Amino acid sequence: MTSAAAAAPARTRIAFEHVSVEFATPHGTMRVVDDVSYEIRDREFVAVIGPSGCGKTTMMNIVAGFVKPTAGHVLLDGRPVPGPGPDRGVMFQEYGVFPWLSVRDNIAFGLTLRANRVPDAERRQIVERYMRLMGLAEFADAWPKTLSGGMRQRLALARAYAVRPEFLLMDEPFGALDAQTRGAMQNLLLDVLAAEGKTVMLITHSVEEAIYLASRIVVMSARPTRIREIVDVPFPYPRHEALHESSLFNELRSHVRELVMLEYAAQARQTSPSTKGGDPP
Repeated sequence: MTSAAAAAPARTRIAFEHVSVEFATPHGTMRVVDDVSYEIRDREFVAVIGPSGCGKTTMMNIVAGFVKPTAGHVLLDGRPVPGPGPDRGVMFQEYGVFPWLSVRDNIAFGLTLRANRVPDAERRQIVERYMRLMGLAEFADAWPKTLSGGMRQRLALARAYAVRPEFLLMDEPFGALDAQTRGAMQNLLLDVLAAEGKTVMLITHSVEEAIYLASRIVVMSARPTRIREIVDVPFPYPRHEALHESSLFNELRSHVRELVMLEYAAQARQTSPSTKGGDPP
């Protein structure tokens, strides 16, 4: 994972080049993303934050290959995104595990598909590795419905990692968890990334989560979303819980929170002068 103190910039892996996205609605064309340009470098952790419904997930879905931009380009290693691919692991808030498969078989599933298929012996080794890494070894034969929310999200992370993607795309993956479990999952994610290294794009509504995990934060405006500010996070990796109590962390949190609250206010004005926007993070 890229340290904020790295001496030289790494190569660009993901590039947004003047990206705009429009959707047809019963009331006409809606522009969701408007002329957005930024880059994510090799093994960099970039968090994208902004008001609900502003277009953050749409941008991630373009990288995943699920959505095509109306204008501009998103490039992976200098080439347009061709569609979904095994080089990108996608994690959603809804866990994304198969309830009819055991923990072991959930992790193994992607390794049985043509794009990621490996010999049986290698598949068993990979599954055992990620069960140990995620603390799931003793639950290998358990069904997902018997696991806690945090354990199901560990399982989803193990599934995403087992197919060895180069890019990890995460859309509010810890949003449904309680505060204590969420913190534990954040630390687990940092541990795994330190061991394995990935290029990460995280969509989040949590200012604290963005600062604690990311090396840069892209703050988006209200819809149609544009870049409000790109914030460099000055803390090196590895990171620890005590970071939350530092004065610099609190200063940065206040700055990013203020940016986001201004965009919530702008979003509320778009809806109605008398309607309040959603609660800021």
